[in-house]
Amino acid sequence: MNPLYVRLSPGWPDRSPDAPVVLLLHGLGSNEDDLPALAQWLPSGLPWVSLRAPIEMNFGGASWFALDLPNEPEQAGIDAATHAIWAWVDANIPADAFVVPLGFSQGGLMALQLLRTRPERIAATVVLSGLIVIGDQPADDALAESRPRVFWGRGDEDQVIWPAAIERLAGWLSEHATATIRVYSGLAHSVNEDEMNDVKAFLAASL
Repeated sequence: MNPLYVRLSPGWPDRSPDAPVVLLLHGLGSNEDDLPALAQWLPSGLPWVSLRAPIEMNFGGASWFALDLPNEPEQAGIDAATHAIWAWVDANIPADAFVVPLGFSQGGLMALQLLRTRPERIAATVVLSGLIVIGDQPADDALAESRPRVFWGRGDEDQVIWPAAIERLAGWLSEHATATIRVYSGLAHSVNEDEMNDVKAFLAASL
């Protein structure tokens, strides 16, 4: 598994050391240059880092873990990617600063996996057209008590995230989170301005 490559927000060295940091987590086959375009909807001055997934693919893309649909992803690959992200966070972000995972598609699963492993480091979680891994995770019992803030947005014409995965995530959120859930008419496996305006409002209220 390759080390993570990153793209940092402008002014990264001058950021406040205790400021929350947004972790931008791209989807399958993309890279660290994909999601920084969404930074314009983040609260003003909020630092961000866009992480490149560790498994290289063709044409400059990357993957967080192996995906062989219709099979569910293996836990070992997800655990390895989760460890790689936390290792980068621990090495580069002060221990008393919160992070805000914001992930699209496969990156949305990783955003939730960060929440489900070390929720004490997370201020809020944003899942865009994402999904969730099957099976209990280390912090699920604690999350059922604390009910952290999670935003989940998806399009009603998304043909990539299958119905059972949508149902599974909805069920998990109902039991483990204080969730803001938005479904966008006519949106496929993508994001749009309405969704990002909702993300901006969610983050402003959560942070």
